[in-house]
Amino acid sequence: MCGRYSLGLSHEEIQELHRYNVQIGEWVGRDNFVPRHNVAPRSQAPVIRRREANEVPAAGPSHQNAEPSVLVAHAAPVALSAPCTDALPNISDEKPELADRSAGSAVDSTPLILQTMKWGLVPHFSRHEDSSLKTINARCEALIEGNTGIWASIKGKRRCAAVCEGYYEWLKKGKERLPHFTKHKDGRPMLLAGLWDCTVLEGSTKPMWTFTIVTTDACTELSWLHDRQPVILPDEAALAVWLDTSAGKWTPELSKLCAPYHAAAEHPLVCYQVPKEVGKIGTESPTFIQPVQERKDGIQALFAQQKVAGVPPAATTSTRAIRKRSPSSVGLESEGGPSLEDRPAKKAKVEKVDAWEDDSDIECIDDPRLSTPGRDNGETTKVSVHQNGAYALGPLIHSVACVARWHCRWWRWYLF
Repeated sequence: MCGRYSLGLSHEEIQELHRYNVQIGEWVGRDNFVPRHNVAPRSQAPVIRRREANEVPAAGPSHQNAEPSVLVAHAAPVALSAPCTDALPNISDEKPELADRSAGSAVDSTPLILQTMKWGLVPHFSRHEDSSLKTINARCEALIEGNTGIWASIKGKRRCAAVCEGYYEWLKKGKERLPHFTKHKDGRPMLLAGLWDCTVLEGSTKPMWTFTIVTTDACTELSWLHDRQPVILPDEAALAVWLDTSAGKWTPELSKLCAPYHAAAEHPLVCYQVPKEVGKIGTESPTFIQPVQERKDGIQALFAQQKVAGVPPAATTSTRAIRKRSPSSVGLESEGGPSLEDRPAKKAKVEKVDAWEDDSDIECIDDPRLSTPGRDNGETTKVSVHQNGAYALGPLIHSVACVARWHCRWWRWYLF
């Protein structure tokens, strides 16, 4: 899935959409989104969509927080418990006047708006939010080839684009899961193709607006990291095609946009490893999108501090890390076998974490500052226990050996 992405830009920068020649009007639910570098599923995030034909702008001068309203074609009021799609244009049975408009217009001229929605699509026919449904992503193959399912009724009329700075992927190496961040090399915001829907859940009176992100096969340049990637809209032309819902159906032009995004494109991508802390949902830091080598609290900063202090890097090695050669290793060397130091190190197994389809394998780590002495901290805890045990038993073993040696000498003198 699009398991996690970053959008730490200010509200003004998001609405301006720098380096894209598009005009975005109002932002519905602007105050419901807090810029952050760790946007997770089932949280609120902004998407770009076109206003529907019978939709009325939110009332009020600012238009930032109110829900959009719609014009209802029939005179009878809509029940509050009914899905909000009863008030919005009907998806299955299009009204004749809307059909005429769709057939007569080549390009959708309805204005673009930003709207904060919940990530993880809830279908318009659903009265309950089912957390077991994996609807944070939609495979493009299901949109291109499928005419049934939850995507069939909205893929032609309810498309959107999620705004982000870039997205995260995890690579499993041995027992570690290493997060990587992919973004545009020129620093422009990234637009991810998506679908949106709206419903009113049972027991609620407010409509719930939700969205999903469309995925495709990973490009050749990023296939080492993952088998899937989001459908990326590189420029305003691609955005215009994706958001053009005037035809009311899926078109071949949309299928072309779902092709894997190649690094040789006009706006190439860059991918690099980032800190593990991003794996924990709820944590937040601008360093999450910085390469691990360039972090102010990372490796380069450590060596810079050593250089200023005049301490050579080798001097920082802990004396506990230096271990004597075990008798078994000495025996292997005496028999002509290679030493432990000369043997090739066993390489950790590298696996892809399918974070665009399932985030259950994403590592969630704890903040080391919050760890308690009695808490299991994995390998670090095991090493400390081993070392403490060695230091605790060492003097005792030494004392017993000395006493035994003294008794042996005394009995030898007494008997002989």
